[in-house]
Order: sequence, then structure tokens, then C-alpha cells
Amino acid sequence: MNLKMIGKNISITKAMEEVLTEKLSKLDKFFDTDVEARVAVSATRTTQKIEVTIPLGSGIIRSEVQDEDLYNAADLAVEKLARQLRKYKEKLIRKGHDTIRYENIETPSSDTETMEIVKRKRFVYKPMSEEEAMLQMNLLGHDFFVFRRAEDDMFCLLYIRKDGHYGIIEQE
Repeated sequence: MNLKMIGKNISITKAMEEVLTEKLSKLDKFFDTDVEARVAVSATRTTQKIEVTIPLGSGIIRSEVQDEDLYNAADLAVEKLARQLRKYKEKLIRKGHDTIRYENIETPSSDTETMEIVKRKRFVYKPMSEEEAMLQMNLLGHDFFVFRRAEDDMFCLLYIRKDGHYGIIEQE
């Protein structure tokens, strides 16, 4: 695995780079070819954060973990990525694809969660402004809200970002 490391509010030392490379190399067994992963390390006064992003053929595997200790955060990130790769493996098997090395990923036992749709809802979307959509989302107490924008009749997804601000995803 090729790692591109970026430090935000922290400089990545050679020792830190070696430890992170060693920990993340545990994921090499999941891939046929050398993949490129982006590792962003950031620090605040009390926490260390590691974000690992691995682009795959049909998607992205991503992990973001915060902890007081950087190396513990790296361990947690590797565990999270391994879980996601196992799920990805199951999805690929169901679809009949062969993109990652299946023999190196243990199949989840029957007691682990399987991905399935457990609920469906249908809505009639009345046109509304973005401000109206924010109000509706807050009244419902949800983290996201799909609405049809009155100005151009486009479907949009309004969501609350981790920093507490709002974001909108628009269709093209």
C-alpha cells in the first residue's frame, strides 16, 4: 500500500510515519495490487485524529477516528477499515465481482450484521426554499432532509455537517 501522509496542525516525524505505515500495512492482505491510501493526521490540544481514505474501483473506503493517543487512533482506524472491507467483500461476492483478494478476508459469521433495507418510506415533495427545508429538518430532528427546491424544481439533500453548519448536495 502506498501511503500519502498529510499533517494538519502537526508535523509528521519519520518515526510516526514508520509506525503508521506498519499499522496500515495490515490492510495489504485485502488487495491484489498496490493501492494508494491518503492518511491525514491532525491534532488539537486533547485529541489526535486520523483520516484514512482508500479509493477502490467502484467506491471509497474511509475511516475517521479520534483518540487521545495517535497510535491508538491508528489501531482503531485499521479495525474500522478492515470491517468495511469485509462488508465490501460480501457485496462483491453477491454481485459476482472479483476486485479484492477474497481468500484473505474472513467471511462474517451469521451473528454479524448484514446489509439489507429494513424500511421504506414514500413522500410527496412539495417545492420549498432552502430556509424552509432547514426549518423542516430541525422540526423533525433529523440529520438530513431531501426536498425539491422551489426556485429551480431540483431535488436537493440538506444535511448537518460535523462542524454544526449546513450543507446541500444538489443534482446536476
